[in-house]
Amino acid sequence: MLAVCAAVAVAALSGCGAASGTGTGPGGGPAGGDDRPPGDPAAVVRGAADALTATGSAQARTAMEMATGGTRVTIRGEGGVDFRKRMGQLLVMLPADVKGQPEHRPITELLVPGALYMKNRGAGVPDDKWVRLDTTTLSDGNLVTGGATDPVAAAELLRGAQEVTYVGETEVAGTKVRHYRGTTDIARAAQSASPGIKGALEAAAKGFSKDSVPFDAYLDEEGRLRKVRHRFTYVKNGVIDVSSTTLLYGFGTPVTVVLPASGDIYAGKIAE
Repeated sequence: MLAVCAAVAVAALSGCGAASGTGTGPGGGPAGGDDRPPGDPAAVVRGAADALTATGSAQARTAMEMATGGTRVTIRGEGGVDFRKRMGQLLVMLPADVKGQPEHRPITELLVPGALYMKNRGAGVPDDKWVRLDTTTLSDGNLVTGGATDPVAAAELLRGAQEVTYVGETEVAGTKVRHYRGTTDIARAAQSASPGIKGALEAAAKGFSKDSVPFDAYLDEEGRLRKVRHRFTYVKNGVIDVSSTTLLYGFGTPVTVVLPASGDIYAGKIAE
């Protein structure tokens, strides 16, 4: 069983009594065409993370749809990522309650190698304080904990891609892309991952009951990941299915991440 320490995503799910989102995530559409691109599909997908590192940075939008029983919620995020420094910042917005009232202020998340910082975490944490979590100790490696999969981790996870098929050409946010579908192995991805994300993926490989994660990946003509959707399943007070989508655009946009001072980090007990 996964002990999701931050419980952002799970808290949002357990706090909603009805569906609050049914979309499949930002961007994209049905694939079309059957022209086969050059190269082995699995090798092409495994190289997506390196292509992003070569590009440097990008803007990102995320959508994490969670479903258990008859309840379904979607948590959305937006921000920027520096793929060379393995750092990023997202503003994560939890869904409104069933009456349409906001349940929680947006959470600011700072993503850095080995750690996740969150502000407006709630659950007993003062509004002016940050929470720091060691992602190498999270049983999901922060693939679902923060309510948004770290875009760096989303790309690095594809290093374990296998049984990949080419679906066809389509468009994501007006850009022509090639659609690939397959599964990725978390443990295999951890073996090939960049140093900054390796520990988190190793933790995820131990925490999930299944290493195999289905995905749909959309790459542009330069091999850069434009969109990826991973589908996770784990047990937390019941079986929870998670569809995590990351959309990347605005390549080359500067991204600055300023870490909080030690005095601004909450040292008290964090409620589940």
